[in-house]
Amino acid sequence: MQISSRFTIAIHMLTCMEIFKNEYKITSDFLAESIQVNPVIIRRILGQLKEAGLIEVKRGTGGAAITRPLEEITFLDVYRAVECIEENTLFHFHENPNLNCPVGRNIHHVLDDRLRRVQEAMERELEAITLADVVGDMRQRL
Repeated sequence: MQISSRFTIAIHMLTCMEIFKNEYKITSDFLAESIQVNPVIIRRILGQLKEAGLIEVKRGTGGAAITRPLEEITFLDVYRAVECIEENTLFHFHENPNLNCPVGRNIHHVLDDRLRRVQEAMERELEAITLADVVGDMRQRL
């Protein structure tokens, strides 16, 4: 299991938006230069963050800005905005276990609750960290 880089790219983008908001126009090209990815990837993630209500984007060269106080944006908010999780489940279960096999017939019953608990624990941790935490740490390092 691995969470895609969209999550860390989104956190990087949001951090840049806050740190540089008074110095630069925050465009996809500006963000792409900091992150060292193609601006198309940045624009796709900007769209996801906008759809989630975390940012506003002005068309053309207008730039992007965060719409809520940093203390109100958690890692879980960003994760849910940019990660494409089917049916809100982190773990994808193999489709057709053999029902004629005793293990195949019972594997869902044995694993489903455990996997749900793992996902809930991860989401609790993601919810405990805010963008304010990251920006505060970044300002200390700068």
